Amino acid sequence: MLSRQDFIRVSIEINLFFQRIMKEHLFFIETNLQPVNPAFISKANMLKQKFEQLLLETVHYAKGIVSEEAIKSNEYVTPYTLKAEEVTSRLTGASINTNITRCEYALVDMPRHHRDEWLENVVYDLNRKSYYLLKEVIAFKKQLFALSTECKIFISLYPEMLEHLIHEADYYLDILKALHERKLPIKTLCDELNFWNHTMGEHAQFIDGMLDPTERTLKKIAEASAKEFEKLTEECAKTPENQMIHKSLQDTEAIRDFKRQATEGLLKCKIKSIIPPLLADHVLREANHYLRLLDMLKC
Repeated sequence: MLSRQDFIRVSIEINLFFQRIMKEHLFFIETNLQPVNPAFISKANMLKQKFEQLLLETVHYAKGIVSEEAIKSNEYVTPYTLKAEEVTSRLTGASINTNITRCEYALVDMPRHHRDEWLENVVYDLNRKSYYLLKEVIAFKKQLFALSTECKIFISLYPEMLEHLIHEADYYLDILKALHERKLPIKTLCDELNFWNHTMGEHAQFIDGMLDPTERTLKKIAEASAKEFEKLTEECAKTPENQMIHKSLQDTEAIRDFKRQATEGLLKCKIKSIIPPLLADHVLREANHYLRLLDMLKC
């Protein structure tokens, strides 16, 4: 059972990270659906805006609550996030509430302090609203995945990427379910590492698949990284825990650096691809989040 203080902090930190991830998933869906499906485009936009509203609320209550380690990890926003949002919104014509990002940049300057019972109730309600909105989003993603694989709609996202978006949402939902009971999900080390190592590996696959065929060097790096993470998931059960954490940390630092360089390159229009800058920043933040988890697991 989490203490009141830990319940508030963990809930805020989890929602700060995943609410942004979810609203960006919806942005990517919105911008990759075709004009022949205006109802789905409209629904993706509506759900995105609902998560933006929740994220704005979370940012408001995060002031003075979020740990310094979480803020410094750059898992909520990176130095590139605002520009990536501005460029990607301009190029796609889809809306992004960039004021949220500006508010999140300001969190670093907030003094740390703890609050009383009233905030516990606020956070409980925030978790509840996130849970029910997330269930609606998961159902929407599953609907699009089914229609796509049945060739009833065309969406310019890989079916595997749609499944990837569903798995990340399911992971977030499990955490919200546990937080409702004032605890965290009970998982084995391999369950946790395999989820994130598989996620990092799929990121590498998607990057490889979305780079222009002429970007041979970058594609080779992405392909090699995908194979490394696939190997990690295969070897977890038969590898000593400390060794597994250390290897996961090494490989995640490597892909983090690769994603950071890719984000910079895309923002400077130095890389030929069909990767929007916001997607590069999105997967960079996920690597940053995983690195913080690995640092905690080392302790």
